[in-house]
Amino acid sequence: MKMRFSLLFSFVIVVGLCSYKFSEAREPVCSKFAYEEQLLEKMIRTEIKVETMVNEIKKTEDKVISTLGDIKQTVADFTDMFADMKGNITNEMLNRGDEIKRREETFKTSFEETRKNLTSDIEAEKEKLFQLQGKLEQPPIAFYAHHLKDLLPDTTDKILIFEKTFTNEGTGYDTSTGIFTAPVGGLYQFDVHTCAYPKKHTYLGLVMEWKLIAADANYGDESYGCNTFGAIVRVKPGEKVWVKSTSSGSARQLY
Repeated sequence: MKMRFSLLFSFVIVVGLCSYKFSEAREPVCSKFAYEEQLLEKMIRTEIKVETMVNEIKKTEDKVISTLGDIKQTVADFTDMFADMKGNITNEMLNRGDEIKRREETFKTSFEETRKNLTSDIEAEKEKLFQLQGKLEQPPIAFYAHHLKDLLPDTTDKILIFEKTFTNEGTGYDTSTGIFTAPVGGLYQFDVHTCAYPKKHTYLGLVMEWKLIAADANYGDESYGCNTFGAIVRVKPGEKVWVKSTSSGSARQLY
């Protein structure tokens, strides 16, 4: 800035001198002091004009610098605002992404639980249907056996064998062993009807899987004494039921 001022000032002085030389012929001849006074006056006026021009240039430069500063600040503010917006948008996108992931995981978990529950319910219903189908397909189980092979239950735990059957639905009763084997599970009713020989005793019991579930004691007196005993029990598939003597002795005889 100082260099520009010096060049401008030198240019003004040269111009002033040249103008003075051109106008020198028209001015009256004065003393040496008058000439120097006039030259000094012109230089002062020129210097004032130059100083005024310099001030104007300085004002203009200050305005330009101020404007540039304002523009720079505006650009910086816009950059910061854009960065903030970008950061906010990025954070919002990340938050939305996390929320979507959380919802997706929640949906997957809920769907998996629902699927498992539904699968479990379906399997339970299928099992019920299979059981119902099995019950519908099960044949009726019933047997009516008669005619004892051995009328002398003189040994404890001796099995009574009825060697003939009127009915044996499901073929559960074995006439060779006297044992009934349940083809299917269910609630069964067993009834045993026997008669003792005159003046003879009988002590019998109904057994399921070696457990006594009903018992009977009978005496023939002067004629045939007859009794009926039995039980209603739940029997599992494959479990066995039979009739046996519960007491031994020579006075034991059936009719």
